[in-house]
Amino acid sequence: MQELDRAGIPFVYEPEISVEQIENYLENGIGGIVIRSKMHMDQRRIELGASLRLIARGGAGMDNVDEEFAKSKNIICVNAGEANSDAVGEHAIGMLLGLFHKIRKGDAEVRNKIWDREGNRGLELKGKTVGIIGFGNTGSAVAKKLSGFEVNILAYDKFKSGFGNAYVRETNLANIFESADILTIHIPLDSHTKLMVNSEFIHSFVRNIFLLNLSRGGIVKTKDVLDAMKTGKILGFAADVLEHENPRGMGDTERAWFEELIARDDVLLTPHVAGWTKESYEKISAVLAQKICAEWPRL
Repeated sequence: MQELDRAGIPFVYEPEISVEQIENYLENGIGGIVIRSKMHMDQRRIELGASLRLIARGGAGMDNVDEEFAKSKNIICVNAGEANSDAVGEHAIGMLLGLFHKIRKGDAEVRNKIWDREGNRGLELKGKTVGIIGFGNTGSAVAKKLSGFEVNILAYDKFKSGFGNAYVRETNLANIFESADILTIHIPLDSHTKLMVNSEFIHSFVRNIFLLNLSRGGIVKTKDVLDAMKTGKILGFAADVLEHENPRGMGDTERAWFEELIARDDVLLTPHVAGWTKESYEKISAVLAQKICAEWPRL
C-alpha cells in the first residue's frame, strides 16, 4: 500500500470485504484487483468488471483466475511466484528429510515412551536421483537447495529448455521415469495437469519412489497414491496440498481415503503452508507492488 501511495495509484483496502461487495466494486468500475487463493476470478466475475484491466494474485498459483479469458479482454494478469520460492524450496527439503529419516514416526513413538532405534533406521539422500517436474521459480529453488546433498538432479519442464547447469541435468519425462528415486512436483494446475499423477503415471517409474507434491492437490489422484503405497511402489508420500483442502467438508469417499492416508507413518502432510512464511508474506507484497506500479502507466 505504501508503494501504491508513493506511485499515486488510488486503491481501497478492505480486508473483511464480502464476495458480494467485491462484485459490486467490479460492476462499478474498479480498474484492478489484488486477490489471494480464496477469491476466484472466473469468466462471470471478469465480465462484471467492464473497467477491469489488472488482476494481481498474491502468491504463485493462478488456477483461481481464468487467465485465458482475462487476456482475451486485454486484462493483464500478474502473480508473485518468485516471492515464495525459497520458502517452498526449504519446505520441500524438510519434508523429504522427514520421510527419509522417519522423523514423524520416531517423534510419535518417543512421545509415547517407545525407544525403537532399529524400527526408525533411515536412509541417506546422497547418491539418490531426484526428478523434478516443473522448473519455474519453485522447481529451480528446490534444485538449488538440493545441490548440497550430493544427489543427482534431473529436471523436466514442458515449457522451458536450456536451463541445465552444474547441478541440474535437463531431461525428458521418460528419463525421469527410468532413473528417479524421488519425484517432486512443481507445476500449475490446469486442464492438462489435473490428476496427472495417477496409477498409470506412477507405474511408469522403473524404481519404487518417494513422492512429494508441493504444487496443487488436484494434480495428484490420492486414491491411486494410496494403492501404490500398499504395493510398495510409492515408499513415502509428502504433500502440502490435497485434492480437498477442507477435511471437515469431505464426502464419505474422500474421508475414507483421507483416514487411510493419515494413519500411515510414511506420509507427511502440511496445510498448504510451504510458501507461507513471515518472509514470503512480505516479499509477496513487495513483488506485487513493483509489478502493479510497472503496469499501471499503460492500463
